[in-house]
Parts: sequence; structure tokens; C-alpha cells
Amino acid sequence: MKSTTLALLAALIAAPGLASAQAVDPLQVRSWAAACANCHGTNGRAQPGMPSLAGMPRDELLRSMLEYKNGVRPATIMHQLAKGYTDEQLAALAGYFAALPR
Repeated sequence: MKSTTLALLAALIAAPGLASAQAVDPLQVRSWAAACANCHGTNGRAQPGMPSLAGMPRDELLRSMLEYKNGVRPATIMHQLAKGYTDEQLAALAGYFAALPR
């Protein structure tokens, strides 16, 4: 529980300008992240064959999600999922996963 709370706070801090532009509810970010568990595992720790998101560098993860969203990076489903989030929401998710321990 403590590491999840710290991860949520770090996600808000790691997303420059996000908290000042609009308040992001840490519980909402955690809810968005739960949708990723189907493929990327609980708390971002995936089973073999799928990339783990926990502890991944924030900027790298955000760049990847934006590339999926904008159709730059090919995917089977990730491009459709990423389109369901705003860029700010993706930044919050990237910060959340980056703050989790590997």
C-alpha cells in the first residue's frame, strides 16, 4: 500500500505541468493503470513475453504510448487503447509506472 501511494505521488510530480494544468486524482491514475494489468501484469510486472512497465523510464514509456496513439508504432491493440487517453492522462500513467519498483 505504501509503495502504491508513493508511486501515485511520484506520478503527479513526474508529469511536469500536469498537476498545475488540472488536478489529477491519484486514485483515478491508479484506476487507469489497472486497465493495463490484463497485458502488462499487476503493478506493471508482466509475465514473460510481454513488456513490464514497472520502473520503466517515464519519458521512454510516454514516448512509446504517444507513438501508439499517433499510429507511429505498429501494434495489434495498443494503438486503439492509447487513443482512449489524453496526452496528459498518458503522462500521468507513465509517471505512475515509472515510480513503481521493478
